[in-house]
Amino acid sequence: MALQDKYKQLTDAALAAGITDLNVVEQGGVLHIDGTAPSGTVKDQLWDIFGQIDPNFATGDLILNVNVSTSAAVTKVRVTTESSNLNIRKGPGTDQPIVGKAAHGEVITLVSQSSAQWWLVRTDDGEEGYAFTQYLTPEG
Repeated sequence: MALQDKYKQLTDAALAAGITDLNVVEQGGVLHIDGTAPSGTVKDQLWDIFGQIDPNFATGDLILNVNVSTSAAVTKVRVTTESSNLNIRKGPGTDQPIVGKAAHGEVITLVSQSSAQWWLVRTDDGEEGYAFTQYLTPEG
């Protein structure tokens, strides 16, 4: 099965959800999906579909590189780890690669409360990804 067929539900959802700058390219046995989501909820929906097609994200044949528009409505959260940095991951799971870190006590942007365990966040440096909710406390 071609990768574009395997992930058709995901690419169709990206189109329907209004992902801007959508780019879908198959290269070296990996399908790359890039673009900008209008909200964190849309990005979360894409990850949910990805997880249904490839449970545990185990096949390694898709790179989902969709960020949320910086104009989306957001709130702030404080990193409340014991003392260490908080890992920010590409997707919602400890099996996902680390794309950034936030320091203990740092205030970062909460883009979306994706699930009970993972929230979509963005650092002031622009790193966007998922962090474990246990270590985040809403500001305000």
